[in-house]
Amino acid sequence: MTTPITHPQKRRRLLSGLRASFLTGIVVIAPVGLTLWLIWAVIGWVDGVVLPFVPDAYQPEGLVNRWLGNTDPASQEWVTFNVRGVGVIVFLVFTLIVGWIAKGLIGRSLIRAAEGLVDRTPVVRSIYSGIKQIAETVFAQSERSFEKACLIEYPRKGVWALGFVSTDTRGEIAAKAGKEGAMLSIFIPTTPNPTSGFLLFLPAEEVVELDMTIEDAAKLVISAGLVYPSAPEAKAAVEARLTRAS
Repeated sequence: MTTPITHPQKRRRLLSGLRASFLTGIVVIAPVGLTLWLIWAVIGWVDGVVLPFVPDAYQPEGLVNRWLGNTDPASQEWVTFNVRGVGVIVFLVFTLIVGWIAKGLIGRSLIRAAEGLVDRTPVVRSIYSGIKQIAETVFAQSERSFEKACLIEYPRKGVWALGFVSTDTRGEIAAKAGKEGAMLSIFIPTTPNPTSGFLLFLPAEEVVELDMTIEDAAKLVISAGLVYPSAPEAKAAVEARLTRAS
């Protein structure tokens, strides 16, 4: 003889199903919502910084009202609106123009003259040099980008840490480290904030290179070990490496 399901059991099953559906919806909505909110907030911040430098007559509101024949902002016919993203466009165009000028002979001469003036200013010199180093490190598309993910035994033998191979160790460090073979510069990020960490110089034979991509390794660090690369992605990374090697 079977025992009929009571109403409290049905209610608990219904509540459990609703809770599972709600949590699933949060997992789907939260990344999309937070990404859109962050992009919207960054665009608004850039607009707030850049648009005050643009004359009122050339801002979208001034252009539209001038096209409509409105000249007095205090009149009732004046159209008021806010267009997000105009400051971002102005900033991008301005940056492209500055970069194009800086690549020319005149631009390089002006930059050298300005940097020479900054170098003679005590406080400004320190601030400018620090910001310039950070900008070059972040935006330079040369050998300063990480090459691959790796494992090293750190902080002691038997304990493995996830790191990123920066470059081959060169210069005075390689000369005075006392190692005969090649050495690698390894960045060990902290969890969950990968922007801070430790810079280590290790013999190449003590570094175990991984097949996962830099992006997958960064996800693993940021998630504190909760997000591992999927099997298809790891297989594709291995096949891509074998193709490059052949």
